[in-house]
Amino acid sequence: MAAMFRALTLYHCSSNVDLSLADIPSHLDDLPPTMMKKDYANVPVINSVDDVVKRLLSLEMANQREKMKIKIQQLVEKVRRSPSDNGSFEVQTAILTAKIRTLEEHLQRHPKDKNNRRSMLMAMDRRNKLLAYLRRVRYDVFENTCKQLNIQYTLPPAYSRRVTKRWVVKKAFCVKVFQEARKMKAEERMKYRKRWQARARAAKEKQAQSEGTPV
Repeated sequence: MAAMFRALTLYHCSSNVDLSLADIPSHLDDLPPTMMKKDYANVPVINSVDDVVKRLLSLEMANQREKMKIKIQQLVEKVRRSPSDNGSFEVQTAILTAKIRTLEEHLQRHPKDKNNRRSMLMAMDRRNKLLAYLRRVRYDVFENTCKQLNIQYTLPPAYSRRVTKRWVVKKAFCVKVFQEARKMKAEERMKYRKRWQARARAAKEKQAQSEGTPV
């Protein structure tokens, strides 16, 4: 009886987990199932094929990779500069945005997946660098990119470090070393300048003597 009770408890827990995972929204949900896959969308013969074939070639029977291709294409079309634009900062930002949202959904279902979490953080860091560059160089393009891709951009926090006794002592030591090094370099420069001036004076006197003019 105890074993049966544990089995029933595990079954109900797993059912609740499955239901909660199924309730997680996806950024791919807005893709209509009747849309053709990317490789078959522009094929002229696709309209004359059988309905069963259309269904097989539609997103209804597609995996996540095929849906991601369509989603990336949709996001890229919103921000690209021209039909031939495939590598601008805006296009790269759109591709990274689709990747980040897919990884976020995956990590909601598998929070212990460290490999994909690292990939997501790297993609977010790369996207932030692209957006920071656009914000600095072309602010209008930056605003439009964030608006079209629905990105909430936040400025990176200013660097701050907690002041500790060890840090204060280390900084004072570094300042002292820097001042001593600058003092030694100044003395070396002064010695070099005096030697150079002495050589120049001797050369001038020698030239004056050779010409027979009084010093």
